[in-house]
Amino acid sequence: MTDNDILSLMREAPPQGQKAFFDKYYRYVYTIVQRILRGFGSPDDCDECTIDVFASLMMKLKNIEIDSLSSYVGAAARNAAISMRRKLASKTGLNVSIDDENMAEISEDTDIETEAEENELSEQLLRCVSDLGYPDSVIIIQKYYYNRSSKEIAEMTGMNAASVRVRCGRAMKRLKKLLVENGITL
Repeated sequence: MTDNDILSLMREAPPQGQKAFFDKYYRYVYTIVQRILRGFGSPDDCDECTIDVFASLMMKLKNIEIDSLSSYVGAAARNAAISMRRKLASKTGLNVSIDDENMAEISEDTDIETEAEENELSEQLLRCVSDLGYPDSVIIIQKYYYNRSSKEIAEMTGMNAASVRVRCGRAMKRLKKLLVENGITL
């Protein structure tokens, strides 16, 4: 069953559509959740988070149009798992004590200053990409972060491949200008 079939079935016959959606994406969502929660939660926490993802998605999918259901589901699963991981970490106090003997190993291997600069640079870069707006920001991220082809991006955005290539070129010129304005050189 295709994603479009599932979405239309969810609108026409919600119980059957929800079952088809759950059957198709359960393992995908659970894998994402388990990977992120590994070491922070129990299998019950993974199950709870997975069910929360499906409950949230089933409410939202009735009213919206989506080009790529799997990427939407994956993003929702990732975001929910990250939120649960933060909640579990704060509850269980999974913090490293400065007196811990492993702390020396962490400090030797980590250049905090360089890491902080790289994180700040990444945040600025993402802000500039975000400032490009839709669909240019989507095209840039899909092309250069996920290494997707123009044809794949065209299917996601509802454009044709030639338009994606042209917009990508123009978006890169605008992005370069934004980066220079913000004092970022790569």
